[in-house]
Amino acid sequence: MNRSTIDLWVGIFVVAGIAALLFLALKAGNLATFSNSKSYHVQAKFANIGGLKVRAPVKSAGVVVGRIAGIEFDNQSYEAQVSMTIDEKYKFPRDTTAKILTSGILGEQYVGLEAGGDEKMLEPGGTLRLTQSAVVLENLISQFLFNKAAEGKDEKK
Repeated sequence: MNRSTIDLWVGIFVVAGIAALLFLALKAGNLATFSNSKSYHVQAKFANIGGLKVRAPVKSAGVVVGRIAGIEFDNQSYEAQVSMTIDEKYKFPRDTTAKILTSGILGEQYVGLEAGGDEKMLEPGGTLRLTQSAVVLENLISQFLFNKAAEGKDEKK
């Protein structure tokens, strides 16, 4: 084989390798979905979202049923408005509860959906009314320390 044919095959191999690495990086980072599943959007408002990020999973019973599509601040209610994309094969009752949970102690945050008992299903574009905000670790630690400090003052009296 001559030099130009070898260079051509090396170039094809390098391009294929880069494409494979890009595909794996996007799949590992959940930055792109390569599936053609249809979905619908729902929204929920939270007083505090903690470290919740766009593209974080939405889970129900431990199963990923969707992703966070967007996070905005609502100037009227002074709350965070979270838009979620739910796979259309998963239907939830209208009184479903949305909670911001954490995987492990310091893991990623995600939205957990707990189905209610209403017979009417949540409409596409609907809003989840029952929400529970994130538990912020720093707030828990400061409450614990302030309680210990207050106990110490009471014992000195």
